[in-house]
Amino acid sequence: MGGLVWKVLGFGSKIFGRTATNKLATTIWRRATGKNPPLNPMSPTTTWAEATAWAIITGALSGLSAMVLTRQAAKYYRTSTGHLPKGLEDS
Repeated sequence: MGGLVWKVLGFGSKIFGRTATNKLATTIWRRATGKNPPLNPMSPTTTWAEATAWAIITGALSGLSAMVLTRQAAKYYRTSTGHLPKGLEDS
């Protein structure tokens, strides 16, 4: 396994993470507000409160998702190859 395999694993985990994050963020938003999330938080027709809350929710979930999925993919890679992917080795 080499760099190409790690890139494929990383890309797949990012796609999965983005989809799962969006679904989870939408569910949280609906339960908290009783409404659908803003369609375009950058639009001036979306209130600052809604745009800011949506950015905080999606940003936190995206960061957490990326960290968890990257760690899991790296664990699988290490199990398969005996070493961590380039850039994730301990210093």
